[in-house]
This record gives sequence, structure tokens and C-alpha cells, in this order.
Amino acid sequence: MTRRGWLAGVLVGGLIAGGSLVAMPASAEPALVPLSPSLVGQLLSATSGRIPVMVHGATLVDAERAVAATGMQRVTTFRKIGVVVARGTKQQVTAARTQPGVTYLEGDQPIAVHAVPSAVATHSTSLVATRGLEARQTLVGANGAALDGTGVSIAVIDSGIDPTHPAFAGGKVVRSLKSVCLDESNTDTNCLMDVPTGVDTDTLSLGGHGSHVSSIAAGRSVTLSDGSTVSGAAPAAKIVSLSTGAAVVIVSADSSMNWVLEHHAEPCGAAVPVSQCPPIRVVNNSYGPQGGGEFDPKSATVKLQRQLVKEGVVVVWAAGNDGGDGSKSLTNPPAQDPTGGIISVASYNDQGSGTRSGPVSTFSSRGAKTDPSTWPDISAPGQNIVGACRAYLPICSTGLKPQNGPGILDVGSYNTLSGTSMAAPQIAGIVALLFQADPTAMPVEIEKALKSTALHYSDGAPYQQVGGYWTSFDKGTGLVDTVAAAKALGAHTH
Repeated sequence: MTRRGWLAGVLVGGLIAGGSLVAMPASAEPALVPLSPSLVGQLLSATSGRIPVMVHGATLVDAERAVAATGMQRVTTFRKIGVVVARGTKQQVTAARTQPGVTYLEGDQPIAVHAVPSAVATHSTSLVATRGLEARQTLVGANGAALDGTGVSIAVIDSGIDPTHPAFAGGKVVRSLKSVCLDESNTDTNCLMDVPTGVDTDTLSLGGHGSHVSSIAAGRSVTLSDGSTVSGAAPAAKIVSLSTGAAVVIVSADSSMNWVLEHHAEPCGAAVPVSQCPPIRVVNNSYGPQGGGEFDPKSATVKLQRQLVKEGVVVVWAAGNDGGDGSKSLTNPPAQDPTGGIISVASYNDQGSGTRSGPVSTFSSRGAKTDPSTWPDISAPGQNIVGACRAYLPICSTGLKPQNGPGILDVGSYNTLSGTSMAAPQIAGIVALLFQADPTAMPVEIEKALKSTALHYSDGAPYQQVGGYWTSFDKGTGLVDTVAAAKALGAHTH
């Protein structure tokens, strides 16, 4: 068989949804490495042009060698996990399967943000439900100051941010970057570009989502025109915003996560003092594929987040907005990672009152009843959350209660949105508070403090003992208790 005929045979008859082969080609042919399900689909549907692919190697040298040997164009490199992002034709990508040292080939796939229109309009009461406001008012951290997130930067991978918004005044956003990895005109393999004062990254089809999420995690305490107060969970924390750019796909998101991995210790560079730009200790991810999916431990996302945890950074995920009844898992795939310090967040409804005995949100993705590995870790308020949201941005236009900010020009600059997208940054901000309580804590200790102190609210599925915690397939270990978690890590009263 000619090599061309063998390659065609592999593509047409040898692939299955799991990325393996039903039947191997002739025994004389080289062994083939597995493909991700998304890449299988891309190869089967591709007719011409270049396909984005993540080439995983036993070492980075192996991945780089495979890209060069097959003639693919290198886009960027995930140095610490041995992955090269490249573009190649169907033939080039398929040829990479036989290259020595290649362990996995992963395709690109679209992702969605986990926000839904709110059913009712409300004031912001989530900090009452999480006991976050109480923690700020009564507890101090290791630095002797009130728990407000001082000394911590939160990375938010999303649609970008509007740094001119009143929620982010006073130098709140210390770094703002945009992914241009899949922009064909980009020739720089460091494919995240600074947009320090621009708002272009937050005016896409998902525009406004990133600003809303960022304000929930770390927005300043602001009094709105109606006299109500809105604040992020960690109002003194700094924000590093990483926009997925025009391509809302996993390669862009992974490139952003890789940037955090490479720069979390000094996100603004060595010349900028820590007091102005603290280390990133937590990264928020309020996106993922719709409809859940299987956890893929071979994926770049999982490799990146596990390395982040090893280096002391907590990774927070929205569980997803696909609801479910437990008959199958609808949880965001990378959120299912059992690694300590990677936290999956379900949405709780505090009913606009700050109650701690409300229900789990109907839209919040459930895991499979029979598979605890798919269950969320914890719940946080994600229903009817007030946050930064310019009225002209697409996501913000879905909110039902635009509210004016503190300035005369801040018309409709806050709005109410719902989703596990809003629940996850509640936890990300609380994680910042916990690192202020104990800066030496490891990610696994942060997760333990959160889960071991969570309130077992009674709505929904019963709790079962799994892995040392009482947990459930719809709401995890229960509603976060910021005061109890902070005390577990050494925070004490004024």
C-alpha cells in the first residue's frame, strides 16, 4: 500500500469517537498515537486548508520535532507540559501520528460561556449567602488586615474586561491580554497581546461576560444610584484579565491558561512590585462545551491545570448550565478533574434575600448519580447576580434590571445575570480571601477548607459520603461558608 493510500484508509475507516482505531493498518506500518474526539471530527470533515492541532510529546523536544518534520506551522508552545500548538493540512496532521515521541494529538473545539438570562431582578445579596461580607467585617488574615483579598491577583479567562468601568477603578486591572493565537496574520508565537486600556476584547458576541464575571470575583465596593451596594467577593484583590479573543475556542482558552502558568509568580514582570501586582493564586474559568462531555486526562487543559496546582494556583470552573436529573453527567469536562485544588462550582439560588436555605438552581449542571467523579465540588450563588455590565454589550442586554453606577455617566453600567458563570467567580474571590488568611496554603488545603466547612443545605439530591466528604450529584458538598473556611485556615476575629 502506498503511504497516501494508507493515510486515506486511516481517516476513512480507522477512527472511532474515542480517537482510537477500530482496525490497525498493515503490521508494517508505524504505530499510531490516539486522537482527541474533536480532532477526529475535524479530520473527517476537512477538505482543504490548515487545521489547528495541539501536538503532545513525551517531551517538548519531541513535540517540536514532530511539527517540524511534518511541515506544520508552529503557532505557540506550552513549554511546561510538552505541547506545541500548530496548524497543518489533513495529511500533515495525520503524518504526525507516526512521529517518534508524539503521545497525543488534540483538536480545537468551540466553547460557550455559562450564563443565562435572569428570571427576576434583584439587589446583590450573594455576599450575605456566602458569609463573605461577614468574613470581611469580622476576620483578619495573616497580614493583620481585614479579609478583602489584599495581596492576591485573580486571573479571569473570559471575554475580556472593560478597565474603565467603575467596578475596576483605581488600578484594579493590573494586566489585560487578548489571545490572537488563531489569527492567521499573527506571526508572534507569544500569541497573547497586551490591551492595557482597550475594551475591544469585551465587545465580541460574548461582550460583557468577562466584565460581569470579573466584578463578581474582585470588583470594588460601589454604591449604585438606587442606594444599594454591590461588591466583589474579594474587593481588594487585583485582576489579570485574559480574553479568548475573536476565536471562542479551546486553543485560545488553553493559550490563556498557559500564560497564567508561565507568569503567575510575576504577572506584571519582575520590575513591578508585588504590592502593585501580586502573584496570581487563583484562575477562574466560566466557560466550557455545551452539554458536558467526558473528562479527558490527556487534554492540554487538564495538563495545564494540574501543573498550575503543583505550582500553588487554585483552578476554579463553572460546572455548566445544562441542568439534568442525574441520569447522565452534564458537568463541564475539565471541572471533573479529581486533582485537589481544581474546584467545580454549582449554582445556588439565594432567592434575592441572602438566605442559606434556598434551592440549587435548576439550570446548574448535574453529574451522573452513579459516578461521583462527575459531581460538582461546592455551590455558590449564581442566580440573579448583580455585576458590572455596560448596557450596550451583547451579554449585558440579556439582563433584566440595568442599574446606574455611581457616576452621572454610568447609565446602565450594572445588570443582573445568572449562571454557573456567576457562581464560579464567587468561589474564586473567596479563594483569594483564603490565601490572605494563609498565604502558605496549598491548593489542596484550600479545597479541603471549602468543602469540609460547606453548609449542607437540604434542597435537591441527598448527600452521600464520598472521599471523606458528604456530597451530592447536584450541589456538591453544599453552600460555601466563607467564615468557617477562613477560620479553618487560621483567620481570626478582629
